[in-house]
Amino acid sequence: MVGIDLSAYSVQTLEFACELAQDLKSELIIVNVINQRDVEAVRKVANVTSSFPSVEEWVKAREEERTETIKQLLGEISFERLPVNIVFRTGVPFQKLIEAVEEEGADLLVIGAKGRTNLAGVLLGQSAD
Repeated sequence: MVGIDLSAYSVQTLEFACELAQDLKSELIIVNVINQRDVEAVRKVANVTSSFPSVEEWVKAREEERTETIKQLLGEISFERLPVNIVFRTGVPFQKLIEAVEEEGADLLVIGAKGRTNLAGVLLGQSAD
C-alpha cells in the first residue's frame, strides 16, 4: 500500500512503491485521503450558499479528479503492469491511512517523508525527514 497526497513528492513515492510491489509480485493499493478540514470548509460554504455543490458532490468530484491525476502519475512511471487498486478515504489523513491499512489487509505502507502535511512526522517521528 502507498499513501500519496499528490504533492510534488508523490511521484517518487509512487515510483518506489511500484518497484517494491513489482519485486514482491503483489498488488499495489494506492490510498489518497481527502482531508477533513477541507471537507469542513466546503460544508461551511455549502451551508451559506445554494450555488455551491453539496459536500458529497464535492468529495465525489475530488475523487474523480484525483483518480485521473493518479492514472497520469502511473503513466509517467516505467514499471511492468501490476494489479492496482485506488482507494479514497475522507478524514484526518494519518487516521484514515491507518484504517486503510487495517481494512485492506496491507502488509506494508509506503509514504514519503515530505508532502502537503507533516504526516510522516506524525506517524514515524521527525527522523523520517
